[in-house]
Amino acid sequence: MGLNDSSPGAMRNGRGLSDQWAESVVVRPRTTERHITVHKRLVLGFALSILTLIIVTAVAVVLSVRFEECGGRDRDGATRQSGSRGAGGSARLNGSRGERTGDRGDEEAAQPWRNSRLPGSVRPRHYDLRLAVYMDNFTFSGEVSIELECINATRFINLNNFISDTMYVVVLHREMKPMRVYRLNVSFDAAIEDELLGFFRSSYTLQRERRYLAVTQFSPIHARKAFPCFDEPVYKATFSLTLRHDPQYTSLSNMPVESSSLSDEDGWVTNRFARTPRMSTYYLAWAVCNFTYRETQTDSGVTIRLYARPDAISSGAGDYALHITKRLLGFYQDYFKVQYSLPKLDLLAVPKHPYAAMENWGLSVFVEQKILLDAEVSSSSYQMELTMVVVHEICHQWFGDLVTPVWWEDVWLKEGFAHFFEYVGTDFLFPKWNMEKQRFLTDVLHEVMLLDGLRSSHPISQEVEQATDINRVFDWIAYKKVSSCSHQSLLVDYLLSHMYSNAARDDLWSKLSQAMRSEGRDIDIGEMMDRWTLQMGYPVVTINSVCLQWQVPLTVAVGNASTVCSESLIWINNKTETHRIGQMHENTWLLGNINQTGYFRVNYDLQNWKLLIQQLHNNPQIISVGNRAGLIDDAFNLARAGYLPQGVPLQLIGYLPEETSFLPWHAASRALYQLDKLLDRTDEYSLFSDYVLKQVASRYHQMGWPTNGHLGNEGNVLQASYQTEELQRELIMLACSFGNKQCHRQAVAYISDWISSNKNRIPPNIRDIVYCTGVSLMDEDVWEFIWMKFHSSNAVSEKKILLEALTCSDNTFLLNRLLNLSLTSDLVPEQDVIDVIIHVGRNPQGRNLAWKYFREKWDVLNARYGEALFMNSKLISGVTEFLNTEKELSELKDFIQSSGVGAGPALPRALEIVEGNVRWHRLYRRQFYQWLRKPPSSALG
Repeated sequence: MGLNDSSPGAMRNGRGLSDQWAESVVVRPRTTERHITVHKRLVLGFALSILTLIIVTAVAVVLSVRFEECGGRDRDGATRQSGSRGAGGSARLNGSRGERTGDRGDEEAAQPWRNSRLPGSVRPRHYDLRLAVYMDNFTFSGEVSIELECINATRFINLNNFISDTMYVVVLHREMKPMRVYRLNVSFDAAIEDELLGFFRSSYTLQRERRYLAVTQFSPIHARKAFPCFDEPVYKATFSLTLRHDPQYTSLSNMPVESSSLSDEDGWVTNRFARTPRMSTYYLAWAVCNFTYRETQTDSGVTIRLYARPDAISSGAGDYALHITKRLLGFYQDYFKVQYSLPKLDLLAVPKHPYAAMENWGLSVFVEQKILLDAEVSSSSYQMELTMVVVHEICHQWFGDLVTPVWWEDVWLKEGFAHFFEYVGTDFLFPKWNMEKQRFLTDVLHEVMLLDGLRSSHPISQEVEQATDINRVFDWIAYKKVSSCSHQSLLVDYLLSHMYSNAARDDLWSKLSQAMRSEGRDIDIGEMMDRWTLQMGYPVVTINSVCLQWQVPLTVAVGNASTVCSESLIWINNKTETHRIGQMHENTWLLGNINQTGYFRVNYDLQNWKLLIQQLHNNPQIISVGNRAGLIDDAFNLARAGYLPQGVPLQLIGYLPEETSFLPWHAASRALYQLDKLLDRTDEYSLFSDYVLKQVASRYHQMGWPTNGHLGNEGNVLQASYQTEELQRELIMLACSFGNKQCHRQAVAYISDWISSNKNRIPPNIRDIVYCTGVSLMDEDVWEFIWMKFHSSNAVSEKKILLEALTCSDNTFLLNRLLNLSLTSDLVPEQDVIDVIIHVGRNPQGRNLAWKYFREKWDVLNARYGEALFMNSKLISGVTEFLNTEKELSELKDFIQSSGVGAGPALPRALEIVEGNVRWHRLYRRQFYQWLRKPPSSALG
């Protein structure tokens, strides 16, 4: 532990700090409980003239730990242990950091504090945490009493302190004995930082008054920023929390308030919360705010409250999330056969947060954009996204809170299942949305395969040794790849066997293998699944051969112009295998991976591709909607990687004018936007955009534009029309993005009407498209109008799309202005800065501006968002994914060499993507444009 400046005048946040500290430990023979109390004792200032040897000796004395009888010291007379903020904005305790002098025994020589992981010699059983929160100067003070169980004899107590890469070590003069219980008491002070991790502050404006709140974000390793603890998932314990604060605020935590009292001296309130179940430190949570709430109650008696800004609550913006949460708790209880474990569940909507949401047990925290819905202005796509976030977080109350991964290498055990249940749970709420069977393909399977096909990808399970390694396991591979592999292998027994405990992947495989054996199938699930979880990427299955070594369950069907035969299942275990599938005639095609249930791509010989394309052009309904979407996604990605001629996917989508389903159009639009970012600065770009518009035109004109409507009272889209609305939106977006003149005229007319009448009659479902198109085509006055509306709107969904629309301008002066305002003023919320930079980069006119701004401001951006798991990665990928020239690649390499430290895997992944973009231009761009110049009836190739 470092020592702080103990000069008499040292002050921080209005309260004096000192360097005073001491330690006292009592050991009572023949008792099962020990008390170890860390206090503070005055350390005298050293005179500059004292010899170096005396200084070193004095420091050694200060850093030692002494034993005293607990009853032989009056705690009331001891000064509390103070702290100050250390490097990186962390609080720092006074005391030993493990650098000791004197005789070294064998155990001391081992230096357990040098290890990145806690040694496991002692385990926490219970934390009694007492905090006083000072919102006037954003500080807090606290005391934690930790009940410990000794596992192995030791003289060291290692726990995580306020600095993430070091440990707080208590060195005892006597050895603790196994099977005995001890107690460690630590006092501390710290700041409520203006950052996004640990115990941080946020603010909002109500009736022109700035109001503040403070909330925690402890996942994955930031509980230690708030109090000393055993900050690893496996060290589950119970928690009793007491919060003392100004009575104008409300305090929340995982459990209900057990008792509350007002001080006669200062009028402050003290809330003591009920004891929690056993849980990991990163699920402990508390908040101090002056929010109001709405509440409901489940049939089983669980109280659900949604807390938010008073104006958001009074407008009903939280009612939709509250309504679906009540339904979801019942659904999951029935599905998992396990009751929700706590008496209440609070949903807290905060103005800024590093993630969409955090599933703290009993107190889930959401950024406002992911939980507040204004039925008058919110689109169905916004409602769907919000719904899925809520579904995901409520699932975590079981997969995560109740059963927690042993260590971060298996974070997918909670995130993969929760992501899969986004689609299962949403299907329960809105069956006609058909999320699990359709949107799962394009939004999960297709998206994650884009990342998993990179050399810079990683296995689902990967080793995590250092704290800095944890960030790289929280990405879409952990979230989406697992859900792609897991939807046939969920097992409720897994939850029942590990309730209130931890689990690793082998525990899951064991349960699945038992289930298989009970059905008479002797399959070693562990051996099979390790091939999918311990190696990165996925197979490309070409008919008659398989690349790489996998166990692949391949479903295959044969068909012709009028029918499809029943499918067959083939287990492929070797690189090359031959299987007889039935009669194959000259006009019979073969289709693999039926409905895309397998996590791999399927390639065919060119003759089979030709037959499949002919089938799509002549009678697409013979092939299922899932396989139509899958063929589009596979063809474009195989061509991008050089497995297919560039013309194959382009000829395949020539059938789209006859496509009436949303899913294939969604798959096609994703692929076309990927190509668009490669081509939008090339001289022949109009060849590509004209081809896209040719496929879009007839269906776009047939579908038309939506009427002006909004969501119902409970925010429910009319489910029967949901797929139609989504297809209509997809077509309008494609038409306006690629330059359809009628689409442009309609968007400009909507904006002009809004400005002239001051009434927004633009249908909510397409407002983002209209806003962006209008800003890009119209003059600076429109930009200023949208800027004004952004500041005056109170609806979070509306503010989001208004801000994004500002990035669509062709005026580089306005784009530069927006970039500078985003980072240097309060006019753009801190939560939205990254989105502003990314969206400016998506604009061809702003690409160079965003790339230059990103490099110039990297130190500021990395300091602000570097520890937030997804934010830095999102920023890096968002700014670089559009780079595709040799010059930009060289600039990226220079940037990585000079500034790449600390960015984790995001920069290597960005480099690989940009290298791929440049390589595609060098190898395939000419072939691509050559095909577009051919007559439409040209053959494959």
